[in-house]
Amino acid sequence: MTHEDTGKYAAKHPPGITLNEKIAESIREKSSNSGLACVTGEKISKGLGVEMPEVGITADLLEIKINKCQLGLFGYGNKPDHGKDIQAADSVPDEMKRALEEASESGEVTCEALWKIADRLGEKRKSAASACDTLKLKIRVCQLGAF
Repeated sequence: MTHEDTGKYAAKHPPGITLNEKIAESIREKSSNSGLACVTGEKISKGLGVEMPEVGITADLLEIKINKCQLGLFGYGNKPDHGKDIQAADSVPDEMKRALEEASESGEVTCEALWKIADRLGEKRKSAASACDTLKLKIRVCQLGAF
């Protein structure tokens, strides 16, 4: 979602969704005025034993913005490229390229697939996202629902 959507995150979801108070309490404790960092959302998910989309939905219902994407795609201040914290890589190692090509569908890779590839190959998640940029692969379906 874009900055124009600020304060309208709950509208992404159908009416009647109930707030998970346990997740909400954790988000309130661990978020700041600038929002909820992706890594914090992941930690909440693991700590409470809930799926990441549940954390994202709860943040939306609380109108708390997700920021500091672990893939470097958004939430890094007022950078000229809308807060992106990555650039295309100079080159992509063959093993990374093969894994990304296998995981891609119609030129797209999901956030979850990208995390798994980076973790499996012992790479930083931002490095995997940079490789996607180089290979012209779009990253879709944020696990927290930010995009």
